[in-house]
Amino acid sequence: MTIGPTVSGKVPLARQMARSVLALDIGYFGQDVIAKAKLCLLDFLSCAFEAGHHPWSRQAVAIAQAGGSATIIGTSQLSSPADAAFANAVMGHGLVREDMHAASIAHHGVVIWPALLALSEQTPLRGDRLLAAAIIGYETGARIGRALLTSDLARLYRPTGLVSPLGAALAGSFALGLSEAQATSAIAIAANTSSGLNEWPHAGGSDMYFHPGFAAGNAIRAIGLAAAGAFGSETILEGEAGLFAAYRRQPAPESIALFPNGECEIMAVYNKPVPACNFAQTAAQAALRVSHELASVDEIDHVVIRAPDAAVRYPGCDSTGPYRNALQAKMSIPFSVAATLARGEIEEENYAELDDADIIRLISVTDLTTDPAFTAAFPGKQGAEVSVQLRGGRTIRHALPDVIAATPADIRARFRSSAAGGLGEDRVRRLEQLIDDCEQLGNAGDIAAQCRLNATERALRPAS
Repeated sequence: MTIGPTVSGKVPLARQMARSVLALDIGYFGQDVIAKAKLCLLDFLSCAFEAGHHPWSRQAVAIAQAGGSATIIGTSQLSSPADAAFANAVMGHGLVREDMHAASIAHHGVVIWPALLALSEQTPLRGDRLLAAAIIGYETGARIGRALLTSDLARLYRPTGLVSPLGAALAGSFALGLSEAQATSAIAIAANTSSGLNEWPHAGGSDMYFHPGFAAGNAIRAIGLAAAGAFGSETILEGEAGLFAAYRRQPAPESIALFPNGECEIMAVYNKPVPACNFAQTAAQAALRVSHELASVDEIDHVVIRAPDAAVRYPGCDSTGPYRNALQAKMSIPFSVAATLARGEIEEENYAELDDADIIRLISVTDLTTDPAFTAAFPGKQGAEVSVQLRGGRTIRHALPDVIAATPADIRARFRSSAAGGLGEDRVRRLEQLIDDCEQLGNAGDIAAQCRLNATERALRPAS
């Protein structure tokens, strides 16, 4: 079915986006953009391997139907592409250390990579097309997110669940070579699955971990339906009951340009240094600098954290406890700062002891407040300041104008460490090389297959 202009004569937004990218290839993107995509893939896999033993990861794997062509990372199980994408997305989100696009308040990679890896084992797909598809997916979700999301909306709905299904749908449509009409329908059908409520920080629920799983699995289904001939609502973004009307309660923009002036949104993505909420990152880094000047946490009398308004208002970020689980602590800026001050480091172990006496005392003397300058700079920059008043009257203050992202060396080191536990060092080196040489790969499915345990390896692997 051919999708034409709307009654008003304007080409629907979803079709505009599909039309603008379907003819692209890897040569359109600079080497810095391609290198960034590879690092994001390495970091996604790092998180998935490391979080594979967590309860939410095991639960996601448990409901995946056995049989199919798609790998579930760190296991010997093959499932349908949709089930594998669901499980892999949940695992990739399981540490709360996934990559972040601040302007759309969303984690696009944890949806895009699971969808594309699953599709790469379903249909022959070259490595250069996998990379180009991922870059397109980040761009699509980020541009829609920039236009759609506000801090008020993000308090109610999970941005990743709202916009990432659309990005993954166009990424997958590009990867599989769908037509403009099919890709438009895939975006439209995926938009019908936009979801994710932000009640989980208040209740301490694990709902959050499954949001990317729903998005990735639904994107696979949307692509499949479109390829099979399903016709989606072409005005799904700007229509009177479309995405913008439903969530933003305002008209959609006239256009949502992808790659304007050659700019790529994936370059605005940063890889988290801290296994915690995006909004806790910079404050924790500032607290680490304060901790280097402390003789003892016992001398701390009062702590003040200054952050952008978006950070202070995001659900769970102002929580002072009590904390039922590590997720609530990872969402809490006061907890992240207190744990960093108490431990003098930023590690996963910071969130292991929720009733630590030093951390609880520090939280009780902490104020979290909005800073006008940091608010004005957000989302271009994500600054924070931690000021600690000591009992002797001295004050230690450190501020950072923006989060300091994990470096490429950091990303590679944690990838090698997390993946080696399941695959062994030889296979990890092979997997890293496949990703580094991805443009030359004739079969991108080799990457996903390299993440799979065989039955012997599974039998020999120690129980978690």
